[in-house]
Amino acid sequence: MLQSFLTESEVAISQKLLEDGYVISPVDNLPGLNEIRKMIVELACHHLKIDYPSDPEHFLNHIHDLVTVENLNSLRLAIFRGMNDLSWLRPTYFSLGRSNLFSLVGNELAMQNRVNPSIQLPMDNSSLLDIHSDIFSGETPFQVVQWLPLVSVSGKKSMFILSPEKSKAVVKNLKDIGDMPSVYEVVQQDLKWLDIPYGHVLIFDSSCLHGNVVNDSLESRWSLNCRFTGLFTPYTSYEKKLGSFYLPITTRAATKIGIRYVEPGGFKE
Repeated sequence: MLQSFLTESEVAISQKLLEDGYVISPVDNLPGLNEIRKMIVELACHHLKIDYPSDPEHFLNHIHDLVTVENLNSLRLAIFRGMNDLSWLRPTYFSLGRSNLFSLVGNELAMQNRVNPSIQLPMDNSSLLDIHSDIFSGETPFQVVQWLPLVSVSGKKSMFILSPEKSKAVVKNLKDIGDMPSVYEVVQQDLKWLDIPYGHVLIFDSSCLHGNVVNDSLESRWSLNCRFTGLFTPYTSYEKKLGSFYLPITTRAATKIGIRYVEPGGFKE
């Protein structure tokens, strides 16, 4: 006989997300991750008009030897367009964190309509994502972000996050603190820098304050990100709503039955 509707592992991972704001775990589909990385390297080589490298990981880590800061955005856009034209990208990307997404969000999900690539060269201050909460830009708070490094990341080659408890306290007093650079100065000592080896995926609460700073390592950082939410959770922005920004991906049979059900008519009151 059971006393809980959730398994012990579901309780544990849910508690970690609620307390820490993030979960890092091995991907569920390593061959799928390898294919995504191979595809991105192929798109980059096509854009740069060079041959496929013998060592894809070294190629990604040292892309700054081939691309300048001025040419970086054109490379990113070429990869963004090429990868999102592939019908297998979003299902494969979802499969990387499928088990944790089901545990943390639910088994009827909506997924952002595009997967976003990010490339940060060493010492490049033009590709920064300053400290922020996604809710500030109209995202629904009923969502998580799946963030995938295509190379191993740590320290300032990675991203930082502030715990839910401390983020809540800062946001509550945001008016008194001032602008976001001032917020960063206030919370700098409390930020958690995430170490994520290749083959692992991060799922985090994007209502927590997070971002990155100048990559002071000798290697470039490559990552992908995409948002997931429950199919029937509230959408707080007209721009970022179901059917445009979010698309259903795991609609279950009972939901389809309910959607197509038609009330009987023709009765007299």
